[in-house]
Amino acid sequence: MNSVLITGANRSIGLETAKQLSKKGLFVYLGTRDLAKGEEVVKELSQNGYTNIKAIQIDVTNAESVSAAKNIVEKEQGKLDILINNAGVLGDVPQDPSTTSIERIQQTFDTNFFGVIRVTQAFLDLLKKSDSPRISNITSGLGSLNLHSDPTWKYHAIKPISYVSSKASLNAFTVTLAYELRDLPFKVNSIDPGYTATDFNHHSGPGSVESAATFIIKHTVTDENGPTGKFFSNDIEDESEESPW
Repeated sequence: MNSVLITGANRSIGLETAKQLSKKGLFVYLGTRDLAKGEEVVKELSQNGYTNIKAIQIDVTNAESVSAAKNIVEKEQGKLDILINNAGVLGDVPQDPSTTSIERIQQTFDTNFFGVIRVTQAFLDLLKKSDSPRISNITSGLGSLNLHSDPTWKYHAIKPISYVSSKASLNAFTVTLAYELRDLPFKVNSIDPGYTATDFNHHSGPGSVESAATFIIKHTVTDENGPTGKFFSNDIEDESEESPW
């Protein structure tokens, strides 16, 4: 049975992604900062027939926590097939670039950028033991510098500096990592699930968590001919579903 680790998976899009991947027969590590809350979620899921999901404590901003999670997966599975870097924060608002403190920007980067790198580097050896390793970095359309430069874009006026810059940096990590791993069977992509109604945005988004999770899985569980180093968005009305960087 293939295994997947999803960070920030005890609610919203991460949780729905865990449920859908579980139904596809994968063993899912439901990453959560608060293990008690994660285990409560898994208990409820098990009562509804989800038997292959396990809560695992992982705080992406804490190296010891990430290392401990890696050791658990290594001991239980010996490898990891899919890593979905889903944990993310918006940061305090407003985030005007002229007044937002460096400290507040750093706090957002700690999760959205450095946290992803920390987790990815820690689990890379386990991923290399998989026949078809996949890394999906969950990003946002707000991380597209190209779209931000287009005054006709529907979200052109939304420019929170901490969040935008952290997601743009995350996208850069995707591109560079995909290139480094190009000669191995890895597929590394940035995936924007679209503007989804979640706790993250006070349920203001028009999309559903079900649609968001389905989109993430579509561009994660790919075959050997699947793309790598791409940026896919559920908000792009194009057959390719590919977003400009």
